[in-house]
Amino acid sequence: MGLSLALSFMGVAVLLTLMPGPDNLFVLAQSISSGKKAGFATALGLCTGLIAHITAATVGISAIIYQSAVAFAVVKYAGAAYLLYLAWKSFREKDSGQLLQDRTSLDLKSLYKKGIIMNILNPKVSLFFLAFLPQFVDKSMGNITLQMLILGTIFFVQALLIFGLISIFSDKVGHILRKNPSVSKRISVIQGTLFGLIGLKIAISDR
Repeated sequence: MGLSLALSFMGVAVLLTLMPGPDNLFVLAQSISSGKKAGFATALGLCTGLIAHITAATVGISAIIYQSAVAFAVVKYAGAAYLLYLAWKSFREKDSGQLLQDRTSLDLKSLYKKGIIMNILNPKVSLFFLAFLPQFVDKSMGNITLQMLILGTIFFVQALLIFGLISIFSDKVGHILRKNPSVSKRISVIQGTLFGLIGLKIAISDR
């Protein structure tokens, strides 16, 4: 793979990662509500999920899911249901009066798992890589599988860095908001609404 091709891929990958979507909005919401550590754990989980999608696209599993209406629907609705569950939990936290600034102990492992599950249960991510990676493969250089894995690794690294920066920036915003108890409760509502909208969007999406 040539350097120019890799740099072109990097540029496009950065732009796509920065575009508002379920992953970066999820990191943003967790960082604002619970701090940058929560954002980092979530980001790491999401990027771990990317590994599964990249591997699936490379070996052809994504193509199988895309071709099977049943498999696509199962993954899609499971992902939507999980996000709606997260939305329900956020609204419960608001109703119970649990203030965000009182969360002195974070279950980072749980947030990491949430990130993995959310990413893996979004079939659009697999289909994205299935369509995106081959466009930057140079067939004349041979070993297409290796090239796709390299491209996937580049995407993974830049996504992790960008999600990390989002976590840091969002934590600074959240630090100001979390000082106000009334605002803290509203953040839970906003987070729940965000999860709900993302879940509904995945549920009604087509292949």
